[in-house]
Amino acid sequence: MAQPVAKEIAEHGTRIFFYNNIRTNQVVYSLSRTLNNVASLAQLPYLGKKTVPARLRKDLWHPLCLVEFPRPSQGLLAFRRLREFRRLHETAYPLSLITRAKDQLLPKKQRGKVLMDQKANSIADLAAVLKLQKEGWTKKHVQKKERQIEKVRMLKERGKKKYRRMDPQGPPEMGVEGVRVRWINLLDAEFAEEWPEEVVHDGLTRQRYTAALPLLEGDTEQKGEKGFPAALLDAGGQAGMEARA
Repeated sequence: MAQPVAKEIAEHGTRIFFYNNIRTNQVVYSLSRTLNNVASLAQLPYLGKKTVPARLRKDLWHPLCLVEFPRPSQGLLAFRRLREFRRLHETAYPLSLITRAKDQLLPKKQRGKVLMDQKANSIADLAAVLKLQKEGWTKKHVQKKERQIEKVRMLKERGKKKYRRMDPQGPPEMGVEGVRVRWINLLDAEFAEEWPEEVVHDGLTRQRYTAALPLLEGDTEQKGEKGFPAALLDAGGQAGMEARA
């Protein structure tokens, strides 16, 4: 039982899942395939009445894209930056976004709808984050890490135990080589003006759980695959079933 847990820990941060609310266009990020109610709802700001749901509904929150990184350090850094950019959109937006003609503010309900629509911003943020990772660390950050490493070395020499709570490693590796973005709808990538050339874009098949069609009382028709009646598994029925999948 230890092996699956160790594998899960080792892969933590290599994938970022984007989920989109099809009604409000709100977006949440997750490091796991399944959404956690508490952690996901904490990403949504309160913008007025009914802007933060009591719980996540599977029929409203659909996958938007999946970002795969070759190293966990890259994914964790990208996840942190996405959350930071999200907070800027929520608190530092231009006033013209919520005003109409004659410099009048939109009604409170309409302002909430405008600010909840973060789908385009989230995709543009992803492209900006990957561009920053391609450029690498700034000189200021590298110098800060070097000072931290030197401090840890001095604590080790003095026999202090405090260094165990510090990170003795240098800055994590950067770059976008091997980064892959898999989209439910490839056209969503056009919300960003520019993507790094090294990033690979691909499609992502969304799987949905559908209940089998029940047989009516007295119907002795034989069921086919996935519980569907065999009569529906013709050319038209097969196409319909694939559309649901």
